[in-house]
Amino acid sequence: MHAFDWLGEWAVKGENDPLASFWMPFTANRAFKANPRQLVSASGMHYQSGDGRQILDGTSGLWCSNAGHCRPEITEAIAKAAATLDFAPTFQLGHPLPFELAQRIAALMPEGLDRIFFTNSGSESVDTALKIALNIQRAKGQGTRTRLIGRERGYHGTGFGGISVGGLVNNRRAFGGGLPGVDHIRHTHDIERNAFTRGFPQHGAELADDLQRLVDLHGADTIAAVIVEPMAGSTGVLIPPTGYLQRLREICDRHGIILIFDEVITAFGRVGGATAAGQWGVTPDIITMAKGLTNAAVPMGAVAVKRELHDAVIDSVPGGIELFHGYTYSGHPLASAAGLATLDLYARDGLFDRATELGTYWEDAAHSLKGARHVIDIRTIGLVAGIELEPRPGAPTARAMELFHACFDNGLLVRATGDIIALSPPLIVEKAQIDEMFGKVGELLGRID
Repeated sequence: MHAFDWLGEWAVKGENDPLASFWMPFTANRAFKANPRQLVSASGMHYQSGDGRQILDGTSGLWCSNAGHCRPEITEAIAKAAATLDFAPTFQLGHPLPFELAQRIAALMPEGLDRIFFTNSGSESVDTALKIALNIQRAKGQGTRTRLIGRERGYHGTGFGGISVGGLVNNRRAFGGGLPGVDHIRHTHDIERNAFTRGFPQHGAELADDLQRLVDLHGADTIAAVIVEPMAGSTGVLIPPTGYLQRLREICDRHGIILIFDEVITAFGRVGGATAAGQWGVTPDIITMAKGLTNAAVPMGAVAVKRELHDAVIDSVPGGIELFHGYTYSGHPLASAAGLATLDLYARDGLFDRATELGTYWEDAAHSLKGARHVIDIRTIGLVAGIELEPRPGAPTARAMELFHACFDNGLLVRATGDIIALSPPLIVEKAQIDEMFGKVGELLGRID
């Protein structure tokens, strides 16, 4: 059925605009509905648009379809689960799949992070991690530690906890700034010293010391946790300077602060290995995940917690429920089946190695755009690239959005965030497709004022 074949039936019910009812997330709704760009099917590295064109996926959907689209192994596992056990509660009951999946995830985590709590999204994973951190501090007799620390330009989803520790102004402005008692350390973006860096920037490790400033300001005994993305994705691919994450870990250890890595984007192969923490050699106390966990086929998130911190919460309650938190769909059968099939695919096809195998080729292709019209910085690590454009005078973000639309209309899906174009293709990408992506971006940059 064509995307709009149901218009006639809908009009009979009194609605003449088939697009009106869906209030779209993070979208300029009026602009989209005046000129809709629809995706109607997908396979492997490509989407198909509503007008029948093939669209090369340069962003893994939204950083999430790491194994490519509509993989039969995953769809068959979901169908089997739906026919066997469509739903089962995990409040005071259980079913086998989430226990198996938790064990599989735990085996991929840095040593010690082997207690897994299931959620339904990255936003829920972040709010869960923040709640767990507060419970851990209370269980350890540190009940005065209630302050949460995020980072400027951080994105941690859209729950009230996530927007509070997040550092994107527009996400916070309309909602009163979020929870009280939250503070932020400085971001690491520094074009003047680090422009066109390949891999980790050499300047900026000292920016981690901003956490010490907040310790001195508020007192360590008030701070429960600090949360950062190892690589900030949604704000435009901000890669940690060499030594930065290690310094954060040292400051947290010194002051009893729980360190949370938000790996909703970086987990499951994006920068090589199962996690950025494992790949980059810095072990946090808690890791949040989602997106690539199920290849986005069914919504699911997870939180990995160090065993001794989990045990502190469990052992602090003499009997009954230890953590008053959870979701109806935590460990949902279909999501668990999708997660297990996805992890099987990653292992069978060696997809966690792809970012390393293709890293140099990807990096060279991205940096070939140095000198292209409007480009003021390029950042790459793993299979991620951020191409920063000079803002159009008087119209910040407009140039990147125009490029986003031009790419789609010419058969390529990219991500526009502020004045930055981000690319993060499925891990099955081939060299010819990498050439196509950056060649097309370079061509279209030449056409945009």
